[in-house]
Amino acid sequence: MNIEILELSDDGLDLKVLIEGFPKEYVNALRRIILAEIPTLAIDDVWIVKNSGPLYDEIIAHRLGLIPITTDLESYVLPDECECEGEGCPQCQVAFILEKQAENEDLMVYSDDLISEDEKIKVAKKAPIVKLASGQSIVLEAYAKLGIGSEHAKWQPAGTCTYKYMPEINLRADLCEESCKECVEQCPRDILERVEDPFPSIAIKNIEECTMCKVCEEVCDFGAINISWDDSVFIFRIESTGALPALEILNKAVEILKEKANDLLTKIQNEVE
Repeated sequence: MNIEILELSDDGLDLKVLIEGFPKEYVNALRRIILAEIPTLAIDDVWIVKNSGPLYDEIIAHRLGLIPITTDLESYVLPDECECEGEGCPQCQVAFILEKQAENEDLMVYSDDLISEDEKIKVAKKAPIVKLASGQSIVLEAYAKLGIGSEHAKWQPAGTCTYKYMPEINLRADLCEESCKECVEQCPRDILERVEDPFPSIAIKNIEECTMCKVCEEVCDFGAINISWDDSVFIFRIESTGALPALEILNKAVEILKEKANDLLTKIQNEVE
């Protein structure tokens, strides 16, 4: 069994991992947990004091709920686990204030204009909320709390979480026609390239990007290329919304899966005893 980080973006939000030797059921369980069971902060309650803009209150509240918010899982707890029993307190929710007015010209109100009561908690930048015409204004209070994706998609920590088998591209140089470049030209992911050194042939540039569409195999009239996959090796990708770093999302998913396995083992042992 082996896990290797293939790519991690500079901002820590995009992650590509190679997982080898694990059952596909385990890998899929991680994917499902990431999308449905990792808590993140999202605006869930909105108190609109004044809104003379063009959008209804309900639309404003909906837009606010979909803005990604950085999440501190050490400082906040789920409402149903809080001592306040979900009534709302500094342990389970964070408040934001928005107060903007367009003076002599139109004004676009962005997520940046939301002021958080907790300096550690930030919203995603440059998410448009509403465009105010001259003289229009908006004043509101918004409250974010922890939730999970199975309750609402706004609490999903990842915009994309996918896995696929490791592609295998088998090239037979003895069957490849030297003057033919059809597979190189038709590959939609630009995986193949024509090389001349040490002899004319087809080379693979980045096999992890192959989607196994088999277009190159279909256009090759000489049977020189074959596409398959290794079902014991997976390429796992996470694109975070910005609520949590991608590595933290993966680690939290493993932690949750481990807890579930331990709970199941305990229940089985109790039944046997």
